[in-house]
Amino acid sequence: MTDSAGTPAGPEGPAGDGEPGTGADGPEPGTPARKRHWLRWTALGCSVVLLGAAATGWWLYRKLDGNITTDTSAEAELRAYEKERPSPGALGAQNILMIGSDTRSGKGNRKYGRDKGTQRSDTTILLHLSAGRKRATAVSVPRDLMVWIPSCRAADGTRTREQFAQFNWAYEFGGTACTIRTLERLTGIRIDHHMVVDFRGFKKMVDAVDGVEVCLKEPVNDPDAHLKLPAGRQTLRGEQALGFVRARKSLGNGSDTERMDRQQQFLGALVNKVQSNGVLLNPTKLYPVLDAATKAITTDPGLGSLRDLYDLARSMRSVPTDKVQFLTVPRRPYTYDPNRDELVQPAANELFKRLREDAPVVVAPGSEDGERAAADGKPDDTGSRSPEPAPTFSGRNAAEGACS
Repeated sequence: MTDSAGTPAGPEGPAGDGEPGTGADGPEPGTPARKRHWLRWTALGCSVVLLGAAATGWWLYRKLDGNITTDTSAEAELRAYEKERPSPGALGAQNILMIGSDTRSGKGNRKYGRDKGTQRSDTTILLHLSAGRKRATAVSVPRDLMVWIPSCRAADGTRTREQFAQFNWAYEFGGTACTIRTLERLTGIRIDHHMVVDFRGFKKMVDAVDGVEVCLKEPVNDPDAHLKLPAGRQTLRGEQALGFVRARKSLGNGSDTERMDRQQQFLGALVNKVQSNGVLLNPTKLYPVLDAATKAITTDPGLGSLRDLYDLARSMRSVPTDKVQFLTVPRRPYTYDPNRDELVQPAANELFKRLREDAPVVVAPGSEDGERAAADGKPDDTGSRSPEPAPTFSGRNAAEGACS
């Protein structure tokens, strides 16, 4: 059967272009050809989106990775003194030295004082991460603690002499490597990694989490720390947060002891906020923090990539905030100069021993450093003596926050 033009026609009418269900005016709605056409465009669109997302992710990764500054000179200096360094600690545990540099060089730092070409460690914290990441212990080392500083290589290539001086001079003499060697000699604890943060970097990290809450019993006005705050509960951001952790003359009795206590309170509140806000599990919140952190720190090569830092942060997610503890190494005014510090023994050595052995460290507010509930142990039901209880050190945990 044919139509008027002589074209064969089927039962559904004139044949189209030879594809099933195709009419004279093109594919009919809902036909298989239309479906294949739609699927092709959908697949193409998904491919473009996926490629774009992959390219964006790679660009972000490269950007964050490129932010990190790696310190290879400290690693070379430490390798030269490998034989005198302590043996590695417990398998799986890590000791990370965090240094807050008071350098005035660099963008945003000069307003805190004139750059004299020297820098000292304004804050030094030894962070011990237990094997299995069930505990984290941050120990502040007083900058005025009197210690033996070894002969160190200075920035100009000369070598300093070994001397008995305050701890933060080590950073001025020979930078990070000299500080690590001094602390390792003091504690017998091997430092696995280090991070150095300057003033500007600290402010940016605080801003990245939208500030940290603190509580002040009295108003503060400290021009030297660029800090003016009313009393009460408030959220501190970059500049105010830096002033709060650096202030010394206008808060408390003006001692470095109280300043370290404030630093520990603030860091505890910062850790608590990061974990409670789910920053580590939320990419939109995590990226600004990572961007600020990677720009802020100088690390050893072992932490010199975004993958290394992310693996470290991920491993710490399982640490409960009440197991993130802060304390200061047991110390008292130095016998020959009350403006300097010396270690309290045997409490300090007991603390160092527990960290070396990855043993739990117990802290409690207001306790005497190294005190024991029962120094000689107590008889149990069988008449034998129970194991000696762990010493308790004065400190706090991150769950308490800064307003506890």
